[in-house]
Amino acid sequence: MYNMKPEVFNFNSVKGISQRQLNEHYKLYVGYVNILNQIWNTDYNPQNYTDSNPTYSKMRSLKLGETYALNGVKLHNLYFKNMTGGNTTPHGPVLNSIINQFSSYDNFLSYLTNVGLSMRGWAVLSIDSLDNKFHIIGSDLHDKGSVWISYPILVMDVYEHAYFMDFGTNKKEYISTFIKNINWTVVNKRFQKYLHLMQLLNMNHNRYIPYEFLNRHI
Repeated sequence: MYNMKPEVFNFNSVKGISQRQLNEHYKLYVGYVNILNQIWNTDYNPQNYTDSNPTYSKMRSLKLGETYALNGVKLHNLYFKNMTGGNTTPHGPVLNSIINQFSSYDNFLSYLTNVGLSMRGWAVLSIDSLDNKFHIIGSDLHDKGSVWISYPILVMDVYEHAYFMDFGTNKKEYISTFIKNINWTVVNKRFQKYLHLMQLLNMNHNRYIPYEFLNRHI
């Protein structure tokens, strides 16, 4: 029996976004958790899935709902964690590696902002397993544009529900406000966790294009 509980976040540290906006947004996250519990508690009975096909069927609806809700839970969890708790001054190994790859912190922010402005759902700074480099991935929906085996470091929600109460159509101002609230301690911990995972996996570097931060830290 699945009974996943939504994580609780303290929004008091968030500056420039109202508590109403944040609380209403949080309710959507709770809804995804509840729906995912419902889906994962659905017993499989072959007699209920005799119509399976890729146009319309019970199984197709179940699986589409599962990926949408599951990614909705994960992405919102990462988003709320990396914008709460303060520690908003960029610092640490992740900052050094961002500057190394993107030439400057301002260049990185420009790239992140433009990805966010161009997408309808998410902008995610991740490290991809193919080359161990940073990539800013854009997606229009929880389950559209997702990249498998790509480790998320920083997650920004750019759905209208994330900002419309406070910013209306001024999405760029929302993105600027989000950036000012990034918890860089959380982001650094994710980065260090990724490096630790690479150590545990004892990767064969010859299979990949080695990136300097891996050589430095592993």
